[in-house]
Amino acid sequence: MVGIYFSGTGNTAFCVRRFLAEYGEGIPSFSIEESESVKAIEKHDRIVMGYPVQYSNIPKILRDYIVANSNIWKGKRIFVIATMGLFSGDGAGVLARLLRRYGAAIEGGLHLQMPDSIGDVKALKRTFEKNKEAVRKTEEKIHKTVISIKQGRVPQEGLGIWYHLAGLFGQRLYFFYKTARYTDKLKIDAQKCIGCGLCERVCPMGNLSQKNGTAVAGAKCTMCYRCISKCPKQAITLLGSQVICQHNIDAYADTKQESCKEDASGLLL
Repeated sequence: MVGIYFSGTGNTAFCVRRFLAEYGEGIPSFSIEESESVKAIEKHDRIVMGYPVQYSNIPKILRDYIVANSNIWKGKRIFVIATMGLFSGDGAGVLARLLRRYGAAIEGGLHLQMPDSIGDVKALKRTFEKNKEAVRKTEEKIHKTVISIKQGRVPQEGLGIWYHLAGLFGQRLYFFYKTARYTDKLKIDAQKCIGCGLCERVCPMGNLSQKNGTAVAGAKCTMCYRCISKCPKQAITLLGSQVICQHNIDAYADTKQESCKEDASGLLL
């Protein structure tokens, strides 16, 4: 077994690692950004695959990864973990359908509610205490789920027709265009930016660069909110016009219980 995930601000990385830690000691996990991830998939038959839902859909970076490596999924037995701020409908299902297209067998699905990471929009915002409680409940759900799987009862969250319809009519039908392609809407406030380069280092797409001591955004943002969450001057926005809060999974959970990989800024990948 191996864990494979894409994680914008650390939520999904935390959930996949916690799931694997509950399942058994020493099970490895890899971000799709790591070069070793493809070889790990080729080597293992069972895969726990996690991702953060965007508008009841798959982040463009993850869709491209699956399509670009379409030859490695055939015969793989995959359990899907979908993380979300509130609702996704068929979060696990939308990824499952794409993987089935390339020959994967989907064993089950799990939906996990985590602190909202869309830091420049007021919707879904909860207090610090409620976010900690959400993470605690998710940890408890992961624990119970692993016990259930080991007893032969594999959850099927997000995989049925009613989940599919909920995701389609709840969000995806209206907002599909937001995830169908990369966006050029990332905004940098030049008055706030200090040119530290942190956003450039954490961006999974290489979409940020420096020009005359100020960060500059390109047209290939996958909406992961990593740069927005880490900017020390709150100079970056995407959907909104002002940063309301910056997400940090470390604030809500004991991430040191997992063998976490971090980038130079301390962000879980």
